[in-house]
Amino acid sequence: MEPETTKKTILLVEDDMDLRTVYSTVLISAGYEVIIATDGTEGIEQIKNSNWDLLLLDIVLPRADGIAILKKISEEKLKKGKIVVLTNLNNDSIIHAAFDYGTDGYLIKSEITPGNLLDEVKGFLS
Repeated sequence: MEPETTKKTILLVEDDMDLRTVYSTVLISAGYEVIIATDGTEGIEQIKNSNWDLLLLDIVLPRADGIAILKKISEEKLKKGKIVVLTNLNNDSIIHAAFDYGTDGYLIKSEITPGNLLDEVKGFLS
């Protein structure tokens, strides 16, 4: 009998196809299961219906932005794991809003490499 796996699941909500591909490839290669949502509406559905340990959430998304998603998670008590905003918006009011709605971390895409992202993910999941 094989031992039960303790593979962690990451929900990646990102509309940029190139970034989605890079991030998911790095995470899958490191042994994580990755669920992908390409816009805010799909993200909300996956947040509600998937089991995830970490949510990587962009702010600028079609159909529902990341702050609206964070608000919904907070109001409807949908938080199942850690939440990390992964965006290029380095704006104090957005950052404060994200933390007010319960995010656990805020990463600026332009300031991290895929390897740095993997290190951050490991830190949030440990």
